[in-house]
Amino acid sequence: MSSDQTTEPTSHANKPIHRPANQTGSQSAGHIPPEGLAVGVDLGGTNIQAGVIDPAGTVIARGKVKTNADDGQDAVIDRLEALIREVCDEAGVDAGRVAALGVGVPGPTAPARGLLIEAVNLRWKEVPVAKILRDRIGPEVFIDNDVNVAVFGEARLGAGQNASNLMGCWVGTGIGAGLILDGKIFYGSHHTAGEFGHMMLMANNAPGTRSVEHNCSRTAIVNRLIYLIRAGRPSMVPDLVDGKFHKIKSRTLSEAYAKGDELVVELIDDAAERLGSAIAGVVTLLSLERVVVGGGLVEAIGDPFVKRVAKAFRHDVFPAGLREVGVVESALGDDAGLIGAGLIGLHRLGV
Repeated sequence: MSSDQTTEPTSHANKPIHRPANQTGSQSAGHIPPEGLAVGVDLGGTNIQAGVIDPAGTVIARGKVKTNADDGQDAVIDRLEALIREVCDEAGVDAGRVAALGVGVPGPTAPARGLLIEAVNLRWKEVPVAKILRDRIGPEVFIDNDVNVAVFGEARLGAGQNASNLMGCWVGTGIGAGLILDGKIFYGSHHTAGEFGHMMLMANNAPGTRSVEHNCSRTAIVNRLIYLIRAGRPSMVPDLVDGKFHKIKSRTLSEAYAKGDELVVELIDDAAERLGSAIAGVVTLLSLERVVVGGGLVEAIGDPFVKRVAKAFRHDVFPAGLREVGVVESALGDDAGLIGAGLIGLHRLGV
């Protein structure tokens, strides 16, 4: 990998872990000129989040809108631009004068070219996201995979501090991962490293049920849950969503899990155990020193899910000494993507 395709997440060991998730409203950019700020964007298949970030990772202003990917690429880009301008207005800065825009996108990228190679949940291929936004707004634009930027944020300010060899695994609608090896984001020869969700977990299963994502994502859990409820298994979930299964979200699963719904507990624990086993394979291969687990499902279920993942991981990892590798929950939570994206933008500019 060439040097312009690596990003070093310098550790801030003496800084407190940044927990901005409960922050409300906005702060003034104060004495920091716009040239010292970045906009971080987390472009997901369901939501777009954006925030104005200072070099310490503080979120000065934030916003969130639905992606509505079915509206098409142009509409999503319009929505993204409007959100960037909105959060900059809230922070009292000119969007065209910030130092950088950092964008995390849901798929493999070619960061040096500013290119999104493919995003399955957006149905985008070969989209020059950086050029499009640069032409529309003005600042330098840096893109990367959404989990890469989240892991970068965790490495700088969160649960990944002081780990030179780190895996981040984000569990939500799908499953993605990011790798930091020898202190740098690892992209691989084809810029696709980290597509953990597409690794085979149950190779002899029927098509559509073989990969990590097919077995461990929120989508997989919900699909299995609906199937079993319709097959006669009792659960409180239909009552929680008024019988409208399309309304099942991570918070629905969390509520049912906390109340001890037998079917939901069975499915979530099974997914966590399978995920832990899959992570053990990656750590066995790469001899990593820490794994950070995040994403919407992890945030909703919390410690019980992470502990179940860690237990399965310790059972399956090799050699035995790697059982001491930490499997920990994200410290930045829902803000990991936008903070990491902003920090990557500043880092690549040398700010």
